Amino acid sequence: MTIQTSKSKTTLKLFGVVLGMFVFGFALVPLYDIYCQVTGANGKTGGAYVASEAFEVDEERQVTVQFLTNNNANMPWEFRPTVRSMQVKPGQMYDTTFFASNIARTTMTAQAIPSVAPFHAAEYFHKTECFCFEQQQLASGEVIDMPLRFIIDPHLPASVKTLTLSYTLFDITDIAATGAAE
Repeated sequence: MTIQTSKSKTTLKLFGVVLGMFVFGFALVPLYDIYCQVTGANGKTGGAYVASEAFEVDEERQVTVQFLTNNNANMPWEFRPTVRSMQVKPGQMYDTTFFASNIARTTMTAQAIPSVAPFHAAEYFHKTECFCFEQQQLASGEVIDMPLRFIIDPHLPASVKTLTLSYTLFDITDIAATGAAE
């Protein structure tokens, strides 16, 4: 085998490795999202919860649910929970709202991404109605109270006394405009 052939094979192998790493990098995000959705890892919560059975309210137990909000970089909205925390009984349905105001000079579209901590408790936090299921479009200066209806599964481990539901608000105006144009 000549040196030139050996170099060509090595170059081809290295190119294949680089191409494989590039493809793997793109595939990693959707694979991670699927993993988090299935396992509840990283505190990700699924879509709307549809009860397959009625929960019995655990009158003997109270869990503190804390609400946090964050804006992603360059997201010029005011965004906050109307209440910072609630004492809830597992198995009982609760309602609250989150305040949003577009203080930008243009109409914007936002998407809220939820996360629950501790991460292993995410599977016990069930949202039956949530503003995070839909994109939120607000005109400049527009204000909205966005609903959240949830229930804590009575099977939540007894060691969990506090759950924290955190939302990060992302500007998806460009993405939403592209999707509407198609």
